[in-house]
Amino acid sequence: MKLLSANWMVLLVSAILYLGSTVLFLKVPAMPRNEEGVMPNKFPPLPLVPSWEFSNPEAEQLISELKSEKKELETKEKQIQELTRRLQTERAELIQATQVVANLQSEFDKSALKVKQDETANLKKLAKTYSVMAPENAAAIFQQMDDTAIVKVMLFMKNDENGAILEAMAKKGDTQAKRAAEISEHLRIATVNKTTTPTP
Repeated sequence: MKLLSANWMVLLVSAILYLGSTVLFLKVPAMPRNEEGVMPNKFPPLPLVPSWEFSNPEAEQLISELKSEKKELETKEKQIQELTRRLQTERAELIQATQVVANLQSEFDKSALKVKQDETANLKKLAKTYSVMAPENAAAIFQQMDDTAIVKVMLFMKNDENGAILEAMAKKGDTQAKRAAEISEHLRIATVNKTTTPTP
């Protein structure tokens, strides 16, 4: 009894019981086997294909999206190039039109009559003198003057007075009629340029 009640004996018996129960209850489950005694594979075998034939749906979708974006970028680039060409063409046309306008303005400035400040007082007096004369008499005097002087005087006369004198000039023959038309045209240009012409 002393031997059985000793501590080391209790430990020894406990260890033997533990190992025995572990061996008895420990059972490894048997893997199922087919008729040939070979364990079946739950997963179907993957086909053996070369690495370059491997396909990934996500990668293919990404590549497709990238190709689509590339096409869109190429289309936009072509549109930008076309717009740039159009803008360059329009700019060249605008520069050409600006040069034409500048040339016309230069020619107009050369042909347009301008009255100087120191001429204004004398021209006003002459205009008043000719406006009270009969149109035939004023036309006879104007016939002896150059066109520039006539236009400067007429600038300070009323339109109906100018019309009566030009009509009287035109009645003196084809040459004077042509001259009256030229004076009338100079008057029109001078009137357009009236910002540089002092008004009475």
